[in-house]
Amino acid sequence: MADEKASAVQSESGFNPKRFCEEVVAEMKKVSWSSRRELLVNTGVVGVAVVIVCALIWVCDTVFARLFQLLLR
Repeated sequence: MADEKASAVQSESGFNPKRFCEEVVAEMKKVSWSSRRELLVNTGVVGVAVVIVCALIWVCDTVFARLFQLLLR
């Protein structure tokens, strides 16, 4: 009941920067941050995936370009 009343008062009075900052700090404490090792491993996985997808697109593009050259001659 008190929370509802506080919410109603908050919405009537407008934005409260101090309360906003306090809530941001409280939420950031709840965040589960990755370790340095996890970050490096995940970055490597993304890098490898990007290289594989780029190579696949390059191969498909080359094959289709050659096919169209043969068809248009």
